[in-house]
Amino acid sequence: MSDDLIKLYSGRILALAADMPATEPLDAPEATAKARSPLCGSTVTVSLDLDPQGRIARYSQDVKACALGQASAAVSGAAMVGRTEGEVRRARDELRAMLREGGPVPSAPFDGLEVLVPARDYRNRHASILLALDATVDAMEQVMAARAEA
Repeated sequence: MSDDLIKLYSGRILALAADMPATEPLDAPEATAKARSPLCGSTVTVSLDLDPQGRIARYSQDVKACALGQASAAVSGAAMVGRTEGEVRRARDELRAMLREGGPVPSAPFDGLEVLVPARDYRNRHASILLALDATVDAMEQVMAARAEA
């Protein structure tokens, strides 16, 4: 493994990957969404419920991803309860900009995603890193669409 890859898979990333929050499945969630990286096959499945104000009330994730995808899911999963769709969407967009455009670290409470700054140079890993936030936005959109129809 190259020195750059060794730096990429830092102890902090591996520790986050090993300590995944919000893994207990939810009974009868309002929505479930799965995001998959076609390049590596990593997947993250998110289930959630929203409160009447549109904030995440219950959150669960099933993460089958590389260490970078797991670290991203660990940071974001720990911050999800209480978040609005706009906050999650902003975190996803900020993370994407951080990775692809050298943008700043995502805003709190998603600022722990800073650990993934070294992944900027590994474009083939970006999709996996974004999976948890992509799936969460998708699930929230499902709930909001169903509520709008009701």
